[in-house]
Amino acid sequence: MGDHITRATIVGGVRAFAAVTTTLVEEARKRHDCYPVAAAALGRTMTGALLLAANLKTNESITIKISGDGSLGEVVTDAHANGSVRGYVKNPHVHLPLREGKLDVGHAVGKGQISVTRFTGLKQPFTGSAELVSGEIAEDITNYLYISEQTPSTVALGVLVQPDMIVTAAGGFMVQALPNADDEVLSKIEKNIALLPSISQLISEGLDAAGIINRIFAGLAVTIYEEFPLEFKCTCSLEKVQKVLVSLGAEEINDILAEDGEAEVCCPFCSAKYQFNKSSLEEIIDIIEKQ
Repeated sequence: MGDHITRATIVGGVRAFAAVTTTLVEEARKRHDCYPVAAAALGRTMTGALLLAANLKTNESITIKISGDGSLGEVVTDAHANGSVRGYVKNPHVHLPLREGKLDVGHAVGKGQISVTRFTGLKQPFTGSAELVSGEIAEDITNYLYISEQTPSTVALGVLVQPDMIVTAAGGFMVQALPNADDEVLSKIEKNIALLPSISQLISEGLDAAGIINRIFAGLAVTIYEEFPLEFKCTCSLEKVQKVLVSLGAEEINDILAEDGEAEVCCPFCSAKYQFNKSSLEEIIDIIEKQ
C-alpha cells in the first residue's frame, strides 16, 4: 500500500482527511538517522502537515514548526498541496525510556510552542501559533486549530517503530466540524473515534485511508473522494545552495578558500550533501563580483 491521503464529507457538516505515510516517514528516518522517539516526533509532524495541506489550493504549502525545550530540539516540516513533504528534527539521536510501553514523544518535545505558516500566494504568508499542550503533536495541532484558527477538530497521528528502528506503520486523520454541524452527528463520530485502536494499529492491520474514514464515520452516510499519493520530496538543489553561498559574500567565500579550500553544504531537510571544490568556490566569487 503506497502512501496516500483521502478526504471525505458527510451530511451533517463534518469533513475528514486520513493519510497513510509509512514509506515517507521511513524515508525521513533513514535520511536523518533518527532514533525511534525522534522518528515518531518527525513522522507525526510530517503527517500532520500533510493533513493540513490537503485543504490548500494547488501550489500552496504549509510549514509546521514545533519549538519545545525537550531533548529533540526543533521539529520542522514543510508540506505542499501536491502531496510532497519534507522535514527534520534538530537532534535525531535522542533515546528515552518508554512511558507506559509507548515512545515518550511528549517528554522528548517538552514545553514550548507550535507555529503554523500558510503560504497561499499572498505577499505575506499567514502564521499562527499556540502553546504546546502535551508535546505529543496530535493534541498540539488540535489545540492550535481551535485557538488560532477557531476550527474545532480532532487529530490523531501515529508512528510505529520496530526494535530494529524501521518504521512499519505511520499515518493519521483529522476530523473537522464545519459551521452549523449537527450535534447528533458529532456525538456519533465522537463515540466512533473513542472505540478506535491507535492509528498505527489500524494501518498495521492493512486499512487504507478510506478504510480509516469508514471507521470514523461508521453508521453515517459518507462521501469519500479520490485519493492522491504522498511522498517525501525535498526542494533543495545545487542552484539553490549556490545562491546561498553567493549571499555570504566574497569575503566569507575567500575565508573558506584560505582555510579549507573546499566546502560541503548539507540540506537540513533531507541531508543531501553538496560539495564545492576550489574551482567551484572561485566561480562563486566571480558571480559575486559581477553582481
